[in-house]
Amino acid sequence: SFLPERSNLAGVRHILLVLSGKGGVGKSTISTQLALSLRHSGKKVGILDVDLCGPSIPRMFRVQDSDVHQCDSGWVPVFVDQDKSISLMSIGFLLEKPDDAVVWRGPKKNALIKQFVTDVAWGDLDFLIVDTPPGTSDEHISTVEALRPYKPLGAILVTTPQAVSVGDVRRELTFCKKTGLRVLGIVENMSGFVCPHCSECTNIFSTGGGEELARHAGVPFLGSVPLDPQLSQSLEEGRDFIQEFPKSSAFPALTHIAQQILDGTLQRSS
Repeated sequence: SFLPERSNLAGVRHILLVLSGKGGVGKSTISTQLALSLRHSGKKVGILDVDLCGPSIPRMFRVQDSDVHQCDSGWVPVFVDQDKSISLMSIGFLLEKPDDAVVWRGPKKNALIKQFVTDVAWGDLDFLIVDTPPGTSDEHISTVEALRPYKPLGAILVTTPQAVSVGDVRRELTFCKKTGLRVLGIVENMSGFVCPHCSECTNIFSTGGGEELARHAGVPFLGSVPLDPQLSQSLEEGRDFIQEFPKSSAFPALTHIAQQILDGTLQRSS
């Protein structure tokens, strides 16, 4: 019984892509924190982790050992919390040895991504956050192409304050323009370091790069998220990220970002 492709994403109201020009800017962390912030606003959220070479989100939620089951309409995502308000599907769950994916050729990667986009049984979601691989590779194009029929809301670009990273985001902006993907805005991550002892925020890197870039490109600047070592530590140690997040200094920044996305979706649906 082949179900029409439409079915699995039919209950998903908004699809958001999280992109970054290069690795190491904390894109997966932002995807995860954004999911938690939207959940705090009472939304049901799914995270689709299509990063073939570094699927890190399952570890953040301590569900990396979960088995993925199949149902009639495809793979069943893994719930990360008691009240089942966040569901997660990661390529990490499906690979026998995640390291294998690194040596795959393009077509095999692209086929998996396409299948992945259509074959997860999400049920009803307010938001589906798609965590993509860094850069503007053909995996990106596959992801955007596969999602296009479902009219994604748009992309959030993650950068760090340094100029190099900002340059990488310029390429990402060009990619969005070429593929017709709306840019919802830019988030500057690691925008200052919050001292765990005195809670003062110090700018290790220069600051304001993301904001300037957004102004240049004529896209919204969604906000700056500080680097909170305590939050990073809780992720590394596999403590309960869901509980720890609201206490972190990144929380107000992310709440503000999530609110702008919510406001934007309200404006567009009215």
